[in-house]
Amino acid sequence: MLRTRLCELLGIEYPIVQGGMAWVSTAELVAAVSEAGGLGIIGTGNAPPDWVRDQIHKTRSLTSKPFGVNVMLLSPFADEVMRVLVEERVPVVATGAGNPGKYVAALHAAGAKVIPVVASVALAKRLERVGVDAIVAEGMESGGHIGEVTTLVLVPQVVDAVRIPVIAAGGIADGRGVAAALALGAAGVQLGTRFICARECTVHPRVKEFIIRARDRDTVVTGRPTGHPVRCLRNKLTRQFEEMEARCAPPEELEALGVGKLRAAMVDGDVEYGSVMAGQCAAMVREVKPAKEIILELVTQAEDVLRRLGRLVGEGQ
Repeated sequence: MLRTRLCELLGIEYPIVQGGMAWVSTAELVAAVSEAGGLGIIGTGNAPPDWVRDQIHKTRSLTSKPFGVNVMLLSPFADEVMRVLVEERVPVVATGAGNPGKYVAALHAAGAKVIPVVASVALAKRLERVGVDAIVAEGMESGGHIGEVTTLVLVPQVVDAVRIPVIAAGGIADGRGVAAALALGAAGVQLGTRFICARECTVHPRVKEFIIRARDRDTVVTGRPTGHPVRCLRNKLTRQFEEMEARCAPPEELEALGVGKLRAAMVDGDVEYGSVMAGQCAAMVREVKPAKEIILELVTQAEDVLRRLGRLVGEGQ
């Protein structure tokens, strides 16, 4: 039931994509997701090209299945990382924070599928015109850098605006969310927060514990004055941001406060003064499981929901 055109496009078993999260999505998690039938994506953030190449090689040593690499286009290493991806002939290249148009021809020549993340209909239409292969429509419920439109509203509008497959992201943590995304017209889903609590994810254990303890209102958005709002779990760092924003601190001060904070959380385990980027669905994540169990749970629950909805529609007729 869950085999969609996204599966055909990417050569995967299930239309489930693991978001490429900096300091989170390393080879161990990526390979586990791909081995389980989804698409694992290496998160590069601001990492240098040598680190990216090493992660690609490590992933290939752990799985022969398709995987991807996410490139943050604002990274100072973006051009160099893209050259590595072309040389390594990475199957899927995901992008964020910009327009990947200037790279599309070279990536396609190397056999890669290009899948950017968007937060608006206008950007989705523009990127379809430059030849990308699919779109991730990410609602503001997601963790990390966010837009202003919710998943429920954004996804169907993007689906109506483009012909290429649309992947829904933001606020999805279980099979009910998967089924809902498919009902909105998406060809697949992307999950980030749920996979942080995969057993194979190498983030600090305190981060996983922090997510599991989260409640429905425990995320907060900071950094709007900088033009790059970020959703994180509430802690002492987010309170510092809120206090600075309340006194109208200049964007430069806000940006300085955030430097190095994601690594402090995800690698060093500082969940008080580090940036614990997680989506609103964090409250729905209740335990650490192997990636394979997470994916099978998503698929089984989604199929059950779709079967029940099919019966209800049939009975209504």
